[in-house]
Amino acid sequence: MNATRIAPIALYQEVAERLRQRIFSHELPPGTWVDEQALAEHYGISRTPLREALKVLASEGLVTLKPRRGCYVTEISERDLDEVFSVMSMLEGECARSSAAKANTADLERLRAIHADLENAAAAADIDGFFEANQAFHLALQEIADNRWLLHVIEDLRKVIKLSRHHSLFSEGRLEQSLSEHREILQALLAGDGQRAEELMRAHILSGRAALARIAATKSGTAA
Repeated sequence: MNATRIAPIALYQEVAERLRQRIFSHELPPGTWVDEQALAEHYGISRTPLREALKVLASEGLVTLKPRRGCYVTEISERDLDEVFSVMSMLEGECARSSAAKANTADLERLRAIHADLENAAAAADIDGFFEANQAFHLALQEIADNRWLLHVIEDLRKVIKLSRHHSLFSEGRLEQSLSEHREILQALLAGDGQRAEELMRAHILSGRAALARIAATKSGTAA
């Protein structure tokens, strides 16, 4: 009996994760109508677990459920990005401040190693590698800060940011700028200067938003 009760939960969670990845990869781009019948047939499931999966994604802000119109992949506006990055800068700034106070020798060595990956990826102009190392650096700070509620909120907001059609690292000069910002953040962390680390992290997050805005403006100008 327990097995029959657990299976449906595992099923809708698996479906939610598959759809989440298709949204993040923009295989299902923002604004796309979610064809429930086609998806149910594609995955070989009934529409019940699919609808439960969509409710999960709706709670994360990744899809929007519209009465009598169905489900759509959420379209994130420039205002949305402004607001999300503003909140993210405060949250990640707090992570940096807290990490500066809590980090032990092993933690700092871990941050140094990740930063070395950033340096190597930048030297090779490897945007994908830089992105992965950047994510690892921020996650490491969140883990060192050791505040599960802070981590939970940051994870949810990062999911929303992934709805953006653009990536800040594709903005001209952003990779080099981001690397320079990371160098300063690391130095503040190594010095145990929480206030400086917080200020630098806030500025770093907002610089990423500015890079996205430049890309959007360039695309808009090209389209015009």
